[in-house]
Amino acid sequence: MLIGEPFPFITEFVESINDAIKEYGENQRLSSTRRYRISFCIMAIIMTDTVCRATSERAGLGRYALAALSWMLRRSNIRWEFLLCSGVSHILKSYGITEGTLAPDDSEKKRSENTKQISEVRKMKDKKTDGYIMGQSTVFLILITPIVTVPVGFMFQMPDPELTQWNMMKKKSEKSGCCPKKPPKNPAYPTEQEIALILLKRFRVCHPTIRLQCVLADNLYCCPAFFGKATGIFGKIQVISQIKCNQNIRYRNGKKCVKDFFSSCSCVSQKISIRGGGEVTALIGSARLHVCSHRTGLSVIALRYEGEEDVRYPAASDLTWRTEDIVRAYTLRWLIGVFIHDRKSYEGRSTLTKQRGDEGSERTLIPSLLTDHCLLLHPGQRCRMNNRLPAITVGSLIGKSKAECLFVFISKLMSDEDDKNKLDELSDTVNKIFRMSPSEKHMVGRYLGNPAPSPSLKYKAA
Repeated sequence: MLIGEPFPFITEFVESINDAIKEYGENQRLSSTRRYRISFCIMAIIMTDTVCRATSERAGLGRYALAALSWMLRRSNIRWEFLLCSGVSHILKSYGITEGTLAPDDSEKKRSENTKQISEVRKMKDKKTDGYIMGQSTVFLILITPIVTVPVGFMFQMPDPELTQWNMMKKKSEKSGCCPKKPPKNPAYPTEQEIALILLKRFRVCHPTIRLQCVLADNLYCCPAFFGKATGIFGKIQVISQIKCNQNIRYRNGKKCVKDFFSSCSCVSQKISIRGGGEVTALIGSARLHVCSHRTGLSVIALRYEGEEDVRYPAASDLTWRTEDIVRAYTLRWLIGVFIHDRKSYEGRSTLTKQRGDEGSERTLIPSLLTDHCLLLHPGQRCRMNNRLPAITVGSLIGKSKAECLFVFISKLMSDEDDKNKLDELSDTVNKIFRMSPSEKHMVGRYLGNPAPSPSLKYKAA
């Protein structure tokens, strides 16, 4: 896809970010060159579905060289953390958003087995094949509001290498009975739960005026430390997660697992609204139980949708919420999966995202998230949201933007008075930018020896 000038809504978005950055200090504002380069990066991500700088150079027909884009992403002194925070502030201000729900979740990206220069790459479990792959894990924080769903923060996660090595040695030494001493925790390698708490604190500092309704998380974050600290950050906020079926609860004078407790209770069939839309039938049972591992009481719900066999067990920290409200809030977790799918499919995080070094990983992910912010301010998207109509999908917006970009490029080419010279100039640019790389698949020009019988060795065969 050929890229011309950035769309007006992209330029306006970057200008608004620059205005928001001025609030952090007069010296933090972006120059006109930087604003245009950031606009070009967002435009290139929308048009090419990748963050690859070489692809952006070819799509822009040399408007910005690969070296210039690499320098901006890796060498410039732009305060990238202000860009993301300012983008979120502009979205919230544009739509008048004053409340919402925060949801942390982690996402994995497969990398090459020979990866050496990309940071935070480790061996991890592959959920699809049940094997092991080399990959990169990122924890995102999503703000779910009554109008839009916005990514507000991220951090890369890397397990402690010493603790990983200790776990491997522990498994090997279980037979011998000699277990090595566990190394102390290294604060340089926070866990997913600790990263989620860091992101929650950052959001609290950057956006103190937003009133939060609850914090949603999956069963990975269902631990006493996360529940307690997340509640304390926002002042006794509701935290909803999912506990395991074998979680022990206090029952009479002993203990009993959650699954056995609800199997002896009668669940009620009722219709629930999914994310404010259609209704589905589900079997629901609820109780306020003392969960042993949390050492406190939680509102535990047994939830089984019609047509499913597995039972989910959402748990909430605030006992004053109704069961119906907890279930409705719990269904919002599906929106995190939609964001991750859009990020990988349309916002440049699927292919050719070579992020060398710590700064390379972070500074190529921020333009991808800014692209998500920018698409929320697309004229067609904003018009529908302001009129309370269903929003447009990211795929539809990008598909239409690509067609509009191609139409503008052709219209500009046809409106030029000197058509012949313009076409010759365009042809020279294409020949210069699109270089032909040698292929190793074909053997032309190589000596492959003589794969045939040798006459001088026939006597040995006889």
